[in-house]
Amino acid sequence: MRSRARTHVATLLLSAVLASAVLAVGGGPAHARTPSASPSPSASPPPSPSASPSSAFRPPASVDGGAWSSGHLQGTAIDRRRGHMYFSFTNLLVKTDLAGRPIGSVTGLTGHLGDLDFNSADGRVYGSLEYKAAQAFYVAIFDGSRITRMNMDARTTDVLSTVHLREVVRDYTADMNGDGVFDGDTGNTPDHRYGCSGIDGVAFGPGLNGRGGVRLTVAYGVYSNTTRTDNDHQVLLQYDVRDWRKYERPLSEDTLHTSGPASPDGKFFAYTGNTTYGVQNLEYDEDSGNWLMAVYKGKKAAFPNYGLYVVDGSKPARRGEVKGQPRPESGRILSLLPRGLHHEPSGVYGYESGGQYGLVSLDDGRYYVAEAGTVDSGGTTLQTGRAVLHRWTGAVPNPFAVRGPAG
Repeated sequence: MRSRARTHVATLLLSAVLASAVLAVGGGPAHARTPSASPSPSASPPPSPSASPSSAFRPPASVDGGAWSSGHLQGTAIDRRRGHMYFSFTNLLVKTDLAGRPIGSVTGLTGHLGDLDFNSADGRVYGSLEYKAAQAFYVAIFDGSRITRMNMDARTTDVLSTVHLREVVRDYTADMNGDGVFDGDTGNTPDHRYGCSGIDGVAFGPGLNGRGGVRLTVAYGVYSNTTRTDNDHQVLLQYDVRDWRKYERPLSEDTLHTSGPASPDGKFFAYTGNTTYGVQNLEYDEDSGNWLMAVYKGKKAAFPNYGLYVVDGSKPARRGEVKGQPRPESGRILSLLPRGLHHEPSGVYGYESGGQYGLVSLDDGRYYVAEAGTVDSGGTTLQTGRAVLHRWTGAVPNPFAVRGPAG
């Protein structure tokens, strides 16, 4: 009898937890967490603010981002000092501790939230945010310290600000065939300069021109189109964000703003061959000084169509030809690291690996490589995400090997 009572009480408690997780605040979409997770953020206290990330941070073998009624996993970021992980689920941002317990979430996004990175200089999370139908592209800036509960509405709370990227709009809307018609969100067109489909990968790191200083790097999305020759580069923009407070505006999807820098501080090109939607996840590795670009594979037969390309950080960008353009064009050309798999006809180097759904360097040879999936919950398909600890081996075809927290 006592055993049955305990079972009944446990069932009621579990139902209450699930019900509270599913409810959405402020009209946002409903999100359901996996039943095994506890929503309490106090169960695992963050490291002391006075401790350095290198001395205080002990990475777990994996961090579970949960299961949600949302879009699929797009990117991840980590705050090592406070022991928080952030997961972008296309229209939902989830904040967890390093045991995978949810601390808070941000809803109410109707645009496409992509890759994420953590800025240690200001303690905020930066991500790419697209509104293609409105021809508007932003860097989304989340104040993680204010994300303290589930289902915080991005439009009505003070957790999110945005900065408009005018350069992306110019290339996305470029009328390349001169017919006076913008062809919209489609790759089956000669429009969109460099095949620009918007933005996705973001990462903080040094200037690609070799001049030093930390920059936010934003990578273009690139349409898959095998019939054109001007879409075979990954395009990276760099910005100095130290004075971006003057541009930041709250998110208002009814009246999308255009407050942002007139142009990037630098525009760079990496010749990889066409990919399907460009750099999905961009990451700078302080240990090697290199930049990693995880992509969905391209479809052009003239290229190797790898899943991961590495920009050689020891070689500053050089002035050179941006290949395949309708008219001769020069730009700042980046060098791929001459390691891994090599496709001699195109000269392209790369690897086959994951990272398209999330890639975080711990700057010591270890990385979190994200995995995306789905689970069925009472007939509803939920999107899942998990960051798994790996070490860089440089082996081919896959340079990552799964690694536990020790050693």
